[in-house]
Amino acid sequence: MTDRVRGVVRLWNADEGWGVIDSPATPGGCWAFFGGAAMSGYVSFEPGDVVALEWEAPGQDGWPFRAVRFWPWGAEPVTRASGGSGAYRSTLTLTFDEPDGDR
Repeated sequence: MTDRVRGVVRLWNADEGWGVIDSPATPGGCWAFFGGAAMSGYVSFEPGDVVALEWEAPGQDGWPFRAVRFWPWGAEPVTRASGGSGAYRSTLTLTFDEPDGDR
């Protein structure tokens, strides 16, 4: 991972939750997924938004770099909660028969 740099959102696909961030440190573009957004609430950006960016190489999906974390410039990064809200839960239990000794 790198030090944070200043980046500018080139594009953001809110329906799919990903976009591209440009910075001098990431020529050609830095792919970003909403899960890397270090902010609370709904994640959405507009082209031209300025963000703090932590990135790594190699990139993803044809982009030379990948965002590790990013958030609005001037704000403090927020650690997003994981594990969901608990409103939905699902489990799966697998059981196996004992092998026959006759085979």
